[in-house]
Amino acid sequence: MNDMQFTERAVDQKAIKIAAEGVNVHYGEAHAIKDVNVEIEENTVTAFIGPSGCGKSTFLRCLNRMNDTIDICNVTGQINLDGEDIYDKRVDPVQLRAKVGMVFQKPNPFPKSIYDNVAYGPRIHGLAKNKAELDEIVEKALRRGAIWDEVKDRLDKPGTGLSGGQQQRLCIARAVATEPEVLLMDEPCSALDPIATAQVEELIDELRERYSVVIVTHSMQQAARVSQKTAFFHLGTLVEFGLTSQIFTNPEDPRTESYITGRIG
Repeated sequence: MNDMQFTERAVDQKAIKIAAEGVNVHYGEAHAIKDVNVEIEENTVTAFIGPSGCGKSTFLRCLNRMNDTIDICNVTGQINLDGEDIYDKRVDPVQLRAKVGMVFQKPNPFPKSIYDNVAYGPRIHGLAKNKAELDEIVEKALRRGAIWDEVKDRLDKPGTGLSGGQQQRLCIARAVATEPEVLLMDEPCSALDPIATAQVEELIDELRERYSVVIVTHSMQQAARVSQKTAFFHLGTLVEFGLTSQIFTNPEDPRTESYITGRIG
């Protein structure tokens, strides 16, 4: 793993954006996440790594209550966003997901125009008073998604007509259009070719200046390239969490070392 390159910039202590304490997730009788404690910092990319089925995506979905959509799923413990419990009964999950945006593994643009894909969230949440304001929000989001120059002359064309990499950047633009504070990404590059992957990774580094980004990835090289903090999950347990460079070069837990060197997973 000597060829790893780490994004060592900005690893100083930052404010805590999300704090998870004693989080357990059950799917019926199956215990998927076991007593996880982790703190996600502001303006930092945090990578969740681990073998397939280790719970990293399940835990990611706890951070914006996506697991609420699964009937047999039960989440216990505490997850605070800016000090407020996101599982409090008074919290509206729809409003929460405007603050904690999500980008999925497979690009999933709506069967609408490029413009309407991005305008969808701001319309639902009433973020624009008129068409001019909505136009401004859409342009800003597409610029943040690093795709404005490629689509500005065809905003009325279907989002599904874009290439895979463009679709994923459109989905990132759609996620940031509601001005979230946290951006969750579940294997956002696994369906993309190497060139599109490099573009999305570059974009993730830029997004960190505005958002706390949490990325689930099966690629250790990607985690090393884009993140400042890394959490290693194994069999539903958070085994180790720390600076990415430390996790990859000097892990404390033998299970982490076994995964990094390819002996497990």
